[in-house]
Amino acid sequence: MTGVDTCAAILARDGWCIFGRAVDPNLIGRIDAELDARFAGTPLCQGAFYGERTKRFGSLLTRSRGIAQLVMHPLVLAVVEQALLPSCERISLNLTQAIEIHPGALPQLPHRDQDMWGGPKGGIEYLVNVMWPLTTFTRTNGGTRLWTGSHIDDPDSLLPEDDSVVPTVLPGDALIFLGSTLHGGGGNAGSAPRRGIVISYCLGWLKPFELQWLVYPPAVARRFSPDLAALVGYAQHRPNLGNVEGQSPAILLADDVPDYLPAIDALRPDQTALAAAFVRGQRGGRD
Repeated sequence: MTGVDTCAAILARDGWCIFGRAVDPNLIGRIDAELDARFAGTPLCQGAFYGERTKRFGSLLTRSRGIAQLVMHPLVLAVVEQALLPSCERISLNLTQAIEIHPGALPQLPHRDQDMWGGPKGGIEYLVNVMWPLTTFTRTNGGTRLWTGSHIDDPDSLLPEDDSVVPTVLPGDALIFLGSTLHGGGGNAGSAPRRGIVISYCLGWLKPFELQWLVYPPAVARRFSPDLAALVGYAQHRPNLGNVEGQSPAILLADDVPDYLPAIDALRPDQTALAAAFVRGQRGGRD
C-alpha cells in the first residue's frame, strides 16, 4: 500500500491518522512567522465553545503565502478525497483557521464537526479536518483530544474523557480526522501558547463553515491557481449547482465579464444522456 492508502485505511478504521513529515518544518516556521502579528492582534474568543483563553482567525490564504501549499498538498488531498468523493463529485474548502490556545485554557467541549449540518448522520462523511501544528502538540499544552473509533458510534454519543487520546504531533506533520470523529482542543497546562492551523474540506454540495466566496471574492481569487480557485468555490458541482448566470462562477475571475451570458448545462454524463434521449424522443427520434 502507498502512504496515501495506508493513511486512508487508518482514517477509515480509527477516525483519525497522522501523516508524518507531510511538509518541511521550515515551511511551517515561515507560516508561523507570517501569522505572528495576526495572532498578537487578534482578541481572545468569546463563548464557551470557542474558548475564552483561545484566539482564532480565518481567511488564511490571504495571510500567509505558504497556506496554499498546505491547502493543495497533493497527498493529503488524496486521503481527503478517498473519504469524501463517494458522496460528491468534487470537494470544497470548508475552512482555514489559525488557533492559539493560551496557558490556563480549559479543554474544549467534545464535539463532531459534522453537526454543523442538519442532515442524517452515520451513513455519509460530510467533512475531513487536517490539523497542521505550528508548535508541537502534546497533552500538556492543549493538543487535540480524539476518541478513536467514535466515528462508528452513535453520532449523538459523548464518550468518557479518559477514553480520549492526545497524539504528539510535530510541525510538518498533518493530523487528519473525520468530521464524524469526536474531538476537542485540549486544556493548556503549559507555560506557552499552543498554535495550530486547521484546514478542512467538505462535500462540494454543502454550504461551507467559512463563506469562501465572501472571504475570497473574485478580486482575490483571480490570483489563485485554477485548482485552488475551484476548491474555494469557483466551480460548479454537477448538476448545475453553484452557478452564476447558468455558468461556472469561474467566469467572475476573468478580466472582463460579459453583461449577457448563455446558460450552459453542467450535467453528469448520465444526466446528459438522459436529457439528449428525451429531446430525441420529442423530435420523433431524429437527432
